[in-house]
Amino acid sequence: MPYRAPVSEYEFLFRHVVGYDQVAATDRFSEADGDTVSAILTEAGKMCEEVMAPLQRNGDLEPARLENGKLRSSPGFAEGWASIAEGGWIGMSAPVEYGGMGLPMTVTSSVNEMMSAACLSLQLAPLMSQGQIEALAHHASDALKDLYLPKLISGEWAGTMNLTEPQAGSDVGALSSKAVPNGDGTYAVSGQKIFISWGDNDFAGNVCHLVLARLPDGVPGTKGISLFLVPKFLPDDAGNPGVANTLKVVSLEHKMGLHGSPTCVMQYDGATGWLVGKEHGGMAAMFTMMNNARLGVGGQGVGAAEGAYQHALAYALERKQGKTPSGTIVDHADVRRMLLEMDADLFASRAILLACAVAIDMQSATGEADWAARAALLTPISKAFGTETGIRVAETGVQVHGGMGFIEETGAAQYYRDVRVTAIYEGTNGIQAMDLVGRKMMDGGEAAYRLLEEVQKQAERARGTLPDLAEPVWQAAETLREATEWLVSQGEMNDRFAGAVPYLKAFARVLGGHYHLSAAMAEKGGPRVALARFYIDRMLPEHGALLAHAQAGAEGLYALGIDDLARG
Repeated sequence: MPYRAPVSEYEFLFRHVVGYDQVAATDRFSEADGDTVSAILTEAGKMCEEVMAPLQRNGDLEPARLENGKLRSSPGFAEGWASIAEGGWIGMSAPVEYGGMGLPMTVTSSVNEMMSAACLSLQLAPLMSQGQIEALAHHASDALKDLYLPKLISGEWAGTMNLTEPQAGSDVGALSSKAVPNGDGTYAVSGQKIFISWGDNDFAGNVCHLVLARLPDGVPGTKGISLFLVPKFLPDDAGNPGVANTLKVVSLEHKMGLHGSPTCVMQYDGATGWLVGKEHGGMAAMFTMMNNARLGVGGQGVGAAEGAYQHALAYALERKQGKTPSGTIVDHADVRRMLLEMDADLFASRAILLACAVAIDMQSATGEADWAARAALLTPISKAFGTETGIRVAETGVQVHGGMGFIEETGAAQYYRDVRVTAIYEGTNGIQAMDLVGRKMMDGGEAAYRLLEEVQKQAERARGTLPDLAEPVWQAAETLREATEWLVSQGEMNDRFAGAVPYLKAFARVLGGHYHLSAAMAEKGGPRVALARFYIDRMLPEHGALLAHAQAGAEGLYALGIDDLARG
């Protein structure tokens, strides 16, 4: 089934739901008005439909491979990368002075999501470069910016992120990689990194690695970590790739999905690198890249959901089974339930993601602390709920296909296999939830309360026209407010962490109701009202059970001993 870019859906969300007009009204982004953005999304959509979508199965059936130390990408991926680069889609939000478009992150997030729906394995490559561009733009020296940013933005070179080690996964502070000054402003970086997405390729002239390592005087833990830029080839005096650096791809991981995206084990043996940011300030610099990537990974989940939904809907419209008005399974009640759940959550997760991007853009354009707090609050929700939606929708897509969903030739299972890792990388969804109830609630819940106040005010405005939808949304926001008050009153952090995941899911459920209500108010009848009613009547009520779980505390989690868990 050919992928169709949902450009009109983004346009509707921009105009009526997520407040993009505020972004376009700022001096910084005044040129990114509605007509301009529509033209950009249309052009990107064509590239996704015509170039990237046909590569989806190639990456799965003919994975990237390592031959005599050289990486060979899946058929067509080199041409796909060239189209992405030539269209300027890597540097959409990158600084104009280095060749980027300087567009709002809201627009970049939409394009990234379309690319994810079309071919998630390939989309991961430009996403890694975008994160590196962001980190270098904020933290690198002028000399490094001048050399690397134009080439990364143009796609001539590609970027990666190297955090994880065999003994240091989520606990980044346990890393053992070392960096020793060479005496000439460079450093000798040594160590092994694992799970490095697109750690090498055969289509960019150079692959530039951001590597976390510890200087000789670095203290244990995260406070002693520094960040280094370590290229595959050392640039010569003209800035072109020169001699090979002392690093290599040791092996490629054999994965459940994302076969077209090589996940590398990287070895650094005294490789030459340059410090990015301050000594021992590596985590601050890397978090710039990680926060960018977390929003992007949330978009990967939403994009995979879009692809899986389109795939399942097409099958339901043509599969003949049983006696129905249309003669196909789309008229069976349970198939309708599955399709509507997929569609309703797809809308909710996309709206949350774009609302987060709008907050990032507003903070960037205005410098206002409230927008920064809003962006910080929504980032873990966007990442976790976006990826959970991708997994849930892709899994449901397999179910819509019935027995044929379990057969690889239909392509339904690939969406599930590919998207499953998004809940794990760039900080597991459990860590996102802990971040939400921990670091993001250090303000006593003020950012959350401001957002919930907006939800309730919107519901109050809707009471005159859509009372049956407005009241449940208002009440859900009130229940979430009360749960948040309980949460921030807990002195024992483990009681927060015990219910962090259900709390995040409940927050997302309430926001989903808010954005569905906003869509129904804007359309004043028609399919969006029907979809909002489905979500608010049948899916929003889940928030109550989730919040009960969230407020249960930690004690019950430890009521069973280790021997009890082992059924001893």
